[in-house]
Amino acid sequence: MATQATPQPGYGRDDRFFLTMAIAMALTIVAGFSLQLAAGRSSFASPPLVHLHAITFFGFVTLYVVQNVLVTRGSIALHRRLGWIGAIWASAMVVIGITITANMTRNGTTPFFFLPAYFLVMNSLSILCFGGLVAAAILLRRRTEWHRRLLLCAVAVLTGPAFGRLLPMPLLIPYAGWWVFAAAMTWPLIGIFADLRRRGAVHPAWGWSVAALVATQLLTVSLPATPLGLAIYGALTAGHPGAEVPPLEFPPPPAGPLITGR
Repeated sequence: MATQATPQPGYGRDDRFFLTMAIAMALTIVAGFSLQLAAGRSSFASPPLVHLHAITFFGFVTLYVVQNVLVTRGSIALHRRLGWIGAIWASAMVVIGITITANMTRNGTTPFFFLPAYFLVMNSLSILCFGGLVAAAILLRRRTEWHRRLLLCAVAVLTGPAFGRLLPMPLLIPYAGWWVFAAAMTWPLIGIFADLRRRGAVHPAWGWSVAALVATQLLTVSLPATPLGLAIYGALTAGHPGAEVPPLEFPPPPAGPLITGR
């Protein structure tokens, strides 16, 4: 997450804005998962992979906030060094995110307010979109205004699961996925309006990032019901309990509390 001290012409550093956004997104994630724990829908008795997933994802968000703090304080050298840790960290998140999604799908424990095939595609493509935005931010690390906007949109992707825990998801069937997407999109939209208000123009990084997010959502909606999507689901669940779960039907609500991540 390295960045350059010299801003691009026509765009200010807006350090406080990006720090505020980082803190707001982090608090949203904490609120979502705290509610999950308080409601009994999460358990410390979850498998080790679930704990690794939580530590890794919360750790990255914490690092993102710290990086923005360092920028506001002018600690650019340390910011750059920690940035390479963030790059490696994000790569691990992609692997862990896809692995835990695959495990949940194989075990037939996907949330009942998502179609199982949709959940598989949604989580997998979302974490790949996150990884792609982080990679683009790293490549453009010397172009500060691109770098910080791409990273903000990458972290916005991570708020999707938090919104999925804050929203009344069972009441939003069959459009629960769209509601989560719309909620996560509030972050780049705030950034766009901030650019318009402060600069009178929208930085192109927002356009490319929003296009990536929208394309991911459209592919998420369209892929599960295609022969390719069904083939991926079938190959992944073959020989596992998930093979008995219809990929394009909403599972029944659990008899007891829904313990996610298993």
